[in-house]
Amino acid sequence: MKVDRSTLHILIVDDEHFMLRLLAQMLRGAGVVQVTACENGQHAVAQLGIAGAPIDLILLDVNMPQMDGVQFIRQLAVHQYTGAVALVSGEDRRMLESIERLLEAHQLRSLGCLTKPVNSEELEALLERLDPNQDPARSGVRPKPRLSADDLRVAIGRNELVNYYQPKIALTTGELIGVEALVRWQPAHGALILPDQFIALAEESGLIEQITHSVMLSAVRQAKAWWSAGIELNVAINVSMNDLVALDFPDRAQAITEASGLEPGAITFEVTESRVLKHLSAVLEVLSRLRLKRFRLAIDDFGTGHSSLAQLRDLPFDELKVDRGFVNGASSSATRRSICEASLRMAAQLSMHTVAEGIERDEDWQMLRSLGCQNGQGYRIARPMPAEELQPWLRAWRATRGLPSPDEAGAAASSKSSALR
Repeated sequence: MKVDRSTLHILIVDDEHFMLRLLAQMLRGAGVVQVTACENGQHAVAQLGIAGAPIDLILLDVNMPQMDGVQFIRQLAVHQYTGAVALVSGEDRRMLESIERLLEAHQLRSLGCLTKPVNSEELEALLERLDPNQDPARSGVRPKPRLSADDLRVAIGRNELVNYYQPKIALTTGELIGVEALVRWQPAHGALILPDQFIALAEESGLIEQITHSVMLSAVRQAKAWWSAGIELNVAINVSMNDLVALDFPDRAQAITEASGLEPGAITFEVTESRVLKHLSAVLEVLSRLRLKRFRLAIDDFGTGHSSLAQLRDLPFDELKVDRGFVNGASSSATRRSICEASLRMAAQLSMHTVAEGIERDEDWQMLRSLGCQNGQGYRIARPMPAEELQPWLRAWRATRGLPSPDEAGAAASSKSSALR
Protein backbone atom coordinates (compact mmCIF):
# COMPACT_ATOMS: atom_id res chain seq x y z
CA MET A 1 0.00 0.00 0.00
CA LYS A 2 1.44 3.34 -1.04
CA VAL A 3 1.96 5.79 1.81
CA ASP A 4 0.34 9.24 1.62
CA ARG A 5 3.44 11.37 2.14
CA SER A 6 1.39 14.44 3.03
CA THR A 7 0.58 12.72 6.35
CA LEU A 8 4.22 11.98 7.23
CA HIS A 9 6.27 13.94 9.74
CA ILE A 10 10.04 13.80 9.16
CA LEU A 11 12.67 15.18 11.54
CA ILE A 12 16.11 16.20 10.20
CA VAL A 13 19.02 16.38 12.65
CA ASP A 14 22.19 17.93 11.20
CA ASP A 15 24.59 20.61 12.41
CA GLU A 16 25.11 21.97 8.87
CA HIS A 17 22.56 24.67 8.13
CA PHE A 18 22.94 24.19 4.37
CA MET A 19 22.27 20.46 4.64
CA LEU A 20 19.15 21.10 6.73
CA ARG A 21 17.75 23.44 4.11
CA LEU A 22 18.68 21.12 1.23
CA LEU A 23 17.11 18.02 2.78
CA ALA A 24 13.98 19.92 3.77
CA GLN A 25 13.62 21.22 0.22
CA MET A 26 14.14 17.74 -1.25
CA LEU A 27 11.57 16.21 1.12
CA ARG A 28 8.95 18.81 0.28
CA GLY A 29 9.64 18.24 -3.38
CA ALA A 30 8.95 14.52 -2.75
CA GLY A 31 5.54 15.32 -1.25
CA VAL A 32 6.38 15.47 2.47
CA VAL A 33 4.56 18.41 4.06
CA GLN A 34 5.60 18.17 7.72
CA VAL A 35 9.37 18.62 8.01
CA THR A 36 11.11 19.68 11.24
CA ALA A 37 14.79 20.69 11.11
CA CYS A 38 17.09 20.67 14.17
CA GLU A 39 20.71 21.83 14.24
CA ASN A 40 21.63 19.80 17.33
CA GLY A 41 20.63 16.66 19.18
CA GLN A 42 19.30 18.42 22.26
CA HIS A 43 16.75 20.35 20.21
CA ALA A 44 15.78 17.17 18.36
CA VAL A 45 15.26 15.19 21.60
CA ALA A 46 12.85 17.90 22.76
CA GLN A 47 10.72 17.23 19.67
CA LEU A 48 10.11 13.59 20.64
CA GLY A 49 7.68 14.27 23.44
CA ILE A 50 5.56 16.94 21.76
CA ALA A 51 1.95 15.74 21.80
CA GLY A 52 0.21 15.71 18.44
CA ALA A 53 3.50 15.79 16.53
CA PRO A 54 4.32 12.12 15.82
CA ILE A 55 7.57 11.52 13.96
CA ASP A 56 7.63 8.86 11.26
CA LEU A 57 11.27 9.19 10.21
CA ILE A 58 14.43 10.83 11.58
CA LEU A 59 17.22 11.70 9.13
CA LEU A 60 20.23 11.68 11.44
CA ASP A 61 23.69 13.11 10.85
CA VAL A 62 26.24 10.94 12.65
CA ASN A 63 29.08 13.38 13.26
CA MET A 64 27.77 16.38 15.24
CA PRO A 65 29.21 18.47 18.08
CA GLN A 66 27.78 18.44 21.64
CA MET A 67 25.59 15.36 21.05
CA ASP A 68 26.78 13.07 18.27
CA GLY A 69 24.62 10.57 16.42
CA VAL A 70 25.51 7.67 18.69
CA GLN A 71 24.52 9.61 21.80
CA PHE A 72 21.31 10.72 20.11
CA ILE A 73 20.42 7.09 19.33
CA ARG A 74 20.67 6.29 23.03
CA GLN A 75 18.21 9.09 23.72
CA LEU A 76 15.83 7.62 21.14
CA ALA A 77 15.94 4.31 23.01
CA VAL A 78 15.38 6.04 26.36
CA HIS A 79 12.34 7.85 24.93
CA GLN A 80 11.12 4.57 23.34
CA TYR A 81 10.84 6.15 19.90
CA THR A 82 8.79 3.98 17.52
CA GLY A 83 9.41 5.60 14.13
CA ALA A 84 12.22 4.86 11.69
CA VAL A 85 15.78 6.22 11.53
CA ALA A 86 18.00 6.76 8.49
CA LEU A 87 21.63 7.82 8.82
CA VAL A 88 22.91 10.74 6.73
CA SER A 89 26.68 10.87 6.70
CA GLY A 90 29.95 10.97 4.83
CA GLU A 91 31.56 8.44 7.19
CA ASP A 92 32.93 5.16 5.79
CA ARG A 93 30.54 2.29 5.20
CA ARG A 94 31.90 0.03 7.97
CA MET A 95 31.35 2.79 10.53
CA LEU A 96 27.77 3.32 9.34
CA GLU A 97 27.07 -0.41 9.47
CA SER A 98 28.20 -0.47 13.11
CA ILE A 99 25.82 2.38 13.93
CA GLU A 100 22.99 0.62 12.07
CA ARG A 101 23.68 -2.42 14.21
CA LEU A 102 23.47 -0.16 17.27
CA LEU A 103 19.99 0.92 16.16
CA GLU A 104 18.94 -2.70 15.93
CA ALA A 105 20.45 -3.45 19.34
CA HIS A 106 18.25 -0.70 20.78
CA GLN A 107 15.25 -2.20 18.92
CA LEU A 108 14.93 0.89 16.74
CA ARG A 109 13.86 0.66 13.09
CA SER A 110 16.75 1.39 10.73
CA LEU A 111 15.80 2.46 7.23
CA GLY A 112 19.35 2.54 5.88
CA CYS A 113 21.84 5.26 5.02
CA LEU A 114 22.06 8.30 2.78
CA THR A 115 25.55 9.30 1.71
CA LYS A 116 26.49 12.96 1.63
CA PRO A 117 26.01 14.72 -0.71
CA VAL A 118 22.47 13.29 -0.79
CA ASN A 119 20.86 12.85 -4.22
CA SER A 120 17.14 12.82 -4.92
CA GLU A 121 17.11 9.26 -6.28
CA GLU A 122 18.52 7.80 -3.05
CA LEU A 123 16.10 9.86 -0.96
CA GLU A 124 13.16 8.74 -3.10
CA ALA A 125 14.17 5.08 -2.70
CA LEU A 126 14.39 5.54 1.05
CA LEU A 127 10.94 7.12 1.26
CA GLU A 128 9.51 4.20 -0.71
CA ARG A 129 10.68 1.89 2.08
CA LEU A 130 9.12 3.99 4.84
CA ASP A 131 6.09 2.76 6.76
CA PRO A 132 4.30 5.31 8.95
CA ASN A 133 4.85 5.25 12.70
CA GLN A 134 2.50 2.49 13.89
CA ASP A 135 2.28 3.65 17.51
CA PRO A 136 -1.45 3.67 18.46
CA ALA A 137 -1.16 7.00 20.24
CA ARG A 138 0.80 8.42 17.26
CA SER A 139 3.01 10.31 19.69
CA GLY A 140 6.30 8.77 18.58
CA VAL A 141 6.81 7.44 22.11
CA ARG A 142 5.78 3.90 23.10
CA PRO A 143 4.91 3.42 26.78
CA LYS A 144 5.81 -0.08 27.93
CA PRO A 145 3.24 -1.79 30.14
CA ARG A 146 4.34 -2.86 33.61
CA LEU A 147 3.91 -6.61 33.50
CA SER A 148 4.31 -9.22 36.21
CA ALA A 149 4.53 -13.00 36.19
CA ASP A 150 1.04 -13.09 37.72
CA ASP A 151 -0.29 -10.95 34.83
CA LEU A 152 1.22 -13.38 32.35
CA ARG A 153 -0.07 -16.43 34.22
CA VAL A 154 -3.60 -15.02 34.17
CA ALA A 155 -3.25 -14.17 30.45
CA ILE A 156 -2.30 -17.78 29.67
CA GLY A 157 -5.28 -19.04 31.64
CA ARG A 158 -7.62 -16.69 29.78
CA ASN A 159 -6.22 -17.72 26.37
CA GLU A 160 -5.08 -14.17 25.69
CA LEU A 161 -1.96 -15.38 23.86
CA VAL A 162 -2.61 -15.50 20.13
CA ASN A 163 -0.53 -16.45 17.12
CA TYR A 164 0.30 -14.12 14.28
CA TYR A 165 1.75 -15.65 11.11
CA GLN A 166 4.47 -14.18 8.87
CA PRO A 167 4.54 -15.61 5.33
CA LYS A 168 7.61 -17.24 3.80
CA ILE A 169 7.90 -17.32 0.04
CA ALA A 170 10.09 -19.02 -2.57
CA LEU A 171 12.43 -16.28 -3.78
CA THR A 172 12.51 -17.56 -7.37
CA THR A 173 8.75 -17.78 -7.93
CA GLY A 174 7.18 -15.65 -5.19
CA GLU A 175 4.98 -18.61 -4.24
CA LEU A 176 3.91 -18.93 -0.60
CA ILE A 177 5.53 -22.01 0.96
CA GLY A 178 5.12 -21.51 4.69
CA VAL A 179 4.59 -19.22 7.66
CA GLU A 180 6.29 -18.55 10.97
CA ALA A 181 4.05 -18.53 14.06
CA LEU A 182 4.81 -15.53 16.27
CA VAL A 183 3.08 -15.17 19.61
CA ARG A 184 1.30 -11.98 20.70
CA TRP A 185 -0.52 -11.08 23.91
CA GLN A 186 -3.96 -9.58 23.31
CA PRO A 187 -5.50 -8.45 26.62
CA ALA A 188 -9.29 -8.33 26.83
CA HIS A 189 -8.95 -4.58 27.26
CA GLY A 190 -5.86 -2.85 25.92
CA ALA A 191 -3.37 -2.76 23.10
CA LEU A 192 -1.58 -5.77 21.61
CA ILE A 193 1.61 -6.64 23.52
CA LEU A 194 4.60 -7.80 21.46
CA PRO A 195 6.81 -10.71 22.57
CA ASP A 196 9.86 -8.57 23.34
CA GLN A 197 7.84 -7.25 26.29
CA PHE A 198 6.97 -10.62 27.87
CA ILE A 199 9.12 -13.52 26.60
CA ALA A 200 12.03 -12.71 28.95
CA LEU A 201 9.53 -12.50 31.80
CA ALA A 202 8.13 -15.89 30.81
CA GLU A 203 11.60 -17.44 30.85
CA GLU A 204 12.47 -15.93 34.23
CA SER A 205 9.18 -17.02 35.81
CA GLY A 206 9.10 -20.57 34.43
CA LEU A 207 6.10 -19.94 32.16
CA ILE A 208 7.85 -20.28 28.81
CA GLU A 209 6.96 -23.97 28.39
CA GLN A 210 3.26 -23.16 28.81
CA ILE A 211 3.61 -20.47 26.14
CA THR A 212 5.35 -22.87 23.74
CA HIS A 213 2.59 -25.42 24.32
CA SER A 214 -0.10 -22.79 23.62
CA VAL A 215 1.66 -21.59 20.46
CA MET A 216 2.23 -25.12 19.19
CA LEU A 217 -1.33 -26.29 19.85
CA SER A 218 -2.81 -23.28 18.05
CA ALA A 219 -0.31 -23.40 15.18
CA VAL A 220 -0.84 -27.12 14.51
CA ARG A 221 -4.62 -26.74 14.48
CA GLN A 222 -4.34 -23.75 12.14
CA ALA A 223 -1.95 -25.58 9.85
CA LYS A 224 -4.40 -28.50 9.62
CA ALA A 225 -7.21 -26.06 8.75
CA TRP A 226 -5.10 -24.52 5.97
CA TRP A 227 -4.16 -27.93 4.58
CA SER A 228 -7.83 -28.97 4.62
CA ALA A 229 -8.58 -25.80 2.63
CA GLY A 230 -5.96 -26.75 0.03
CA ILE A 231 -3.29 -24.34 1.29
CA GLU A 232 -0.37 -26.65 2.01
CA LEU A 233 1.96 -24.66 4.21
CA ASN A 234 4.82 -25.51 6.51
CA VAL A 235 4.37 -23.77 9.87
CA ALA A 236 7.49 -22.81 11.85
CA ILE A 237 7.35 -22.65 15.66
CA ASN A 238 10.03 -21.14 17.91
CA VAL A 239 11.14 -23.29 20.83
CA SER A 240 12.88 -22.21 24.02
CA MET A 241 15.85 -23.67 25.86
CA ASN A 242 13.42 -25.11 28.42
CA ASP A 243 11.80 -27.12 25.62
CA LEU A 244 15.16 -28.24 24.27
CA VAL A 245 16.18 -29.82 27.58
CA ALA A 246 12.77 -31.42 28.28
CA LEU A 247 13.31 -35.02 27.22
CA ASP A 248 9.58 -35.60 26.71
CA PHE A 249 9.17 -32.64 24.34
CA PRO A 250 9.39 -34.77 21.15
CA ASP A 251 6.62 -37.05 22.44
CA ARG A 252 4.41 -34.09 23.35
CA ALA A 253 4.95 -32.56 19.91
CA GLN A 254 4.10 -35.86 18.24
CA ALA A 255 0.92 -36.24 20.32
CA ILE A 256 -0.31 -32.79 19.30
CA THR A 257 0.28 -33.35 15.58
CA GLU A 258 -1.23 -36.86 15.63
CA ALA A 259 -4.35 -35.57 17.40
CA SER A 260 -4.83 -32.96 14.65
CA GLY A 261 -4.19 -35.38 11.80
CA LEU A 262 -1.27 -33.25 10.53
CA GLU A 263 1.95 -34.80 9.24
CA PRO A 264 5.05 -33.88 11.32
CA GLY A 265 6.81 -32.74 8.13
CA ALA A 266 4.44 -29.77 7.99
CA ILE A 267 5.98 -28.39 11.21
CA THR A 268 9.41 -26.80 11.59
CA PHE A 269 10.86 -26.09 15.02
CA GLU A 270 13.13 -23.05 14.98
CA VAL A 271 16.02 -22.98 17.43
CA THR A 272 18.05 -19.84 18.11
CA GLU A 273 21.66 -20.86 17.66
CA SER A 274 23.06 -18.90 20.62
CA ARG A 275 21.04 -21.06 23.05
CA VAL A 276 21.85 -24.61 22.10
CA LEU A 277 25.31 -25.00 23.63
CA LYS A 278 24.06 -25.24 27.21
CA HIS A 279 23.20 -28.82 28.24
CA LEU A 280 24.38 -30.05 24.84
CA SER A 281 23.73 -33.74 25.50
CA ALA A 282 20.05 -33.15 26.34
CA VAL A 283 19.61 -30.76 23.42
CA LEU A 284 21.20 -33.24 21.03
CA GLU A 285 18.88 -35.99 22.28
CA VAL A 286 15.74 -33.87 21.91
CA LEU A 287 16.63 -32.55 18.45
CA SER A 288 17.63 -35.98 17.19
CA ARG A 289 14.33 -37.49 18.35
CA LEU A 290 12.37 -34.67 16.70
CA ARG A 291 14.11 -35.40 13.39
CA LEU A 292 13.46 -39.14 13.79
CA LYS A 293 9.78 -38.28 14.17
CA ARG A 294 10.06 -36.37 10.84
CA PHE A 295 9.69 -32.86 12.21
CA ARG A 296 11.88 -30.29 10.48
CA LEU A 297 14.50 -28.29 12.39
CA ALA A 298 15.79 -24.83 11.55
CA ILE A 299 18.75 -23.03 13.07
CA ASP A 300 17.53 -19.46 13.55
CA ASP A 301 19.52 -16.19 13.52
CA PHE A 302 22.47 -18.01 11.97
CA GLY A 303 25.77 -16.19 12.31
CA THR A 304 24.94 -14.36 15.54
CA GLY A 305 26.23 -17.02 17.95
CA HIS A 306 29.76 -18.06 18.84
CA SER A 307 29.97 -21.61 17.51
CA SER A 308 27.90 -21.81 14.35
CA LEU A 309 30.15 -24.31 12.58
CA ALA A 310 30.20 -26.69 15.54
CA GLN A 311 26.43 -26.62 15.74
CA LEU A 312 26.02 -27.37 12.05
CA ARG A 313 28.41 -30.27 12.50
CA ASP A 314 26.85 -31.74 15.62
CA LEU A 315 23.12 -31.01 15.46
CA PRO A 316 20.57 -32.41 12.96
CA PHE A 317 19.28 -29.17 11.43
CA ASP A 318 17.86 -29.32 7.91
CA GLU A 319 17.18 -25.60 7.47
CA LEU A 320 19.36 -22.53 7.96
CA LYS A 321 17.89 -19.08 8.53
CA VAL A 322 20.23 -16.19 7.76
CA ASP A 323 19.82 -13.46 10.38
CA ARG A 324 18.09 -10.20 9.38
CA GLY A 325 21.12 -8.27 10.57
CA PHE A 326 23.05 -9.65 7.59
CA VAL A 327 20.16 -9.69 5.12
CA ASN A 328 18.76 -6.16 5.45
CA GLY A 329 20.88 -3.90 3.25
CA ALA A 330 23.13 -6.71 1.99
CA SER A 331 22.78 -5.52 -1.61
CA SER A 332 24.56 -2.27 -0.73
CA SER A 333 27.02 -3.65 1.83
CA ALA A 334 30.01 -5.74 0.76
CA THR A 335 30.40 -7.02 4.33
CA ARG A 336 26.81 -8.21 4.70
CA ARG A 337 26.78 -9.68 1.21
CA SER A 338 29.94 -11.67 1.96
CA ILE A 339 28.43 -13.09 5.16
CA CYS A 340 25.20 -14.02 3.34
CA GLU A 341 27.14 -15.62 0.51
CA ALA A 342 29.34 -17.67 2.85
CA SER A 343 26.33 -18.83 4.91
CA LEU A 344 24.35 -19.84 1.84
CA ARG A 345 27.29 -21.65 0.27
CA MET A 346 27.85 -23.60 3.48
CA ALA A 347 24.18 -24.53 3.70
CA ALA A 348 24.19 -25.75 0.08
CA GLN A 349 27.21 -27.93 0.75
CA LEU A 350 25.37 -29.45 3.74
CA SER A 351 22.15 -29.94 1.70
CA MET A 352 20.20 -27.61 3.99
CA HIS A 353 17.24 -25.49 2.96
CA THR A 354 17.85 -21.75 3.31
CA VAL A 355 15.64 -18.89 4.49
CA ALA A 356 16.61 -15.21 4.58
CA GLU A 357 14.97 -13.20 7.37
CA GLY A 358 14.25 -9.49 7.33
CA ILE A 359 13.89 -8.86 3.58
CA GLU A 360 12.74 -5.26 3.26
CA ARG A 361 14.09 -4.22 -0.15
CA ASP A 362 13.73 -5.54 -3.68
CA GLU A 363 17.49 -5.16 -4.20
CA ASP A 364 18.21 -7.52 -1.28
CA TRP A 365 15.62 -10.00 -2.59
CA GLN A 366 17.25 -10.09 -6.03
CA MET A 367 20.73 -10.42 -4.57
CA LEU A 368 19.74 -13.30 -2.29
CA ARG A 369 18.03 -15.07 -5.18
CA SER A 370 21.18 -14.69 -7.29
CA LEU A 371 23.20 -16.24 -4.44
CA GLY A 372 20.93 -19.29 -4.39
CA CYS A 373 18.86 -18.56 -1.29
CA GLN A 374 15.66 -20.58 -1.61
CA ASN A 375 13.12 -18.87 0.65
CA GLY A 376 12.60 -15.55 2.38
CA GLN A 377 10.44 -13.57 4.78
CA GLY A 378 10.30 -9.94 5.84
CA TYR A 379 8.28 -6.74 5.60
CA ARG A 380 8.84 -6.52 1.83
CA ILE A 381 6.72 -9.66 1.60
CA ALA A 382 4.34 -9.29 4.55
CA ARG A 383 4.18 -8.38 8.20
CA PRO A 384 2.97 -10.94 10.76
CA MET A 385 -0.83 -11.17 10.61
CA PRO A 386 -3.74 -12.96 12.31
CA ALA A 387 -4.63 -16.31 10.77
CA GLU A 388 -7.87 -15.02 9.25
CA GLU A 389 -5.98 -12.42 7.23
CA LEU A 390 -3.68 -14.89 5.49
CA GLN A 391 -6.03 -16.00 2.71
CA PRO A 392 -7.05 -12.43 1.73
CA TRP A 393 -3.37 -11.47 1.77
CA LEU A 394 -2.53 -14.51 -0.36
CA ARG A 395 -5.13 -13.60 -2.98
CA ALA A 396 -3.80 -10.05 -3.19
CA TRP A 397 -0.17 -11.23 -3.24
CA ARG A 398 -0.78 -13.68 -6.06
CA ALA A 399 -2.73 -11.11 -8.06
CA THR A 400 0.07 -8.54 -7.85
CA ARG A 401 2.67 -11.11 -8.93
CA GLY A 402 0.59 -12.73 -11.67
CA LEU A 403 0.29 -16.03 -9.80
CA PRO A 404 -2.81 -18.26 -9.71
CA SER A 405 -5.42 -17.43 -7.09
CA PRO A 406 -5.71 -19.83 -4.10
CA ASP A 407 -8.66 -21.54 -5.77
CA GLU A 408 -6.68 -22.04 -8.97
CA ALA A 409 -3.50 -23.18 -7.31
CA GLY A 410 -4.30 -26.89 -6.98
CA ALA A 411 -1.80 -27.72 -9.71
CA ALA A 412 0.95 -26.08 -7.67
CA ALA A 413 0.17 -28.08 -4.53
CA SER A 414 2.41 -31.00 -5.43
CA SER A 415 5.41 -28.75 -6.04
CA LYS A 416 4.82 -26.98 -2.72
CA SER A 417 4.49 -30.32 -0.96
CA SER A 418 7.84 -31.40 -2.33
CA ALA A 419 9.39 -28.18 -1.01
CA LEU A 420 8.32 -29.22 2.50
CA ARG A 421 10.05 -32.55 2.39
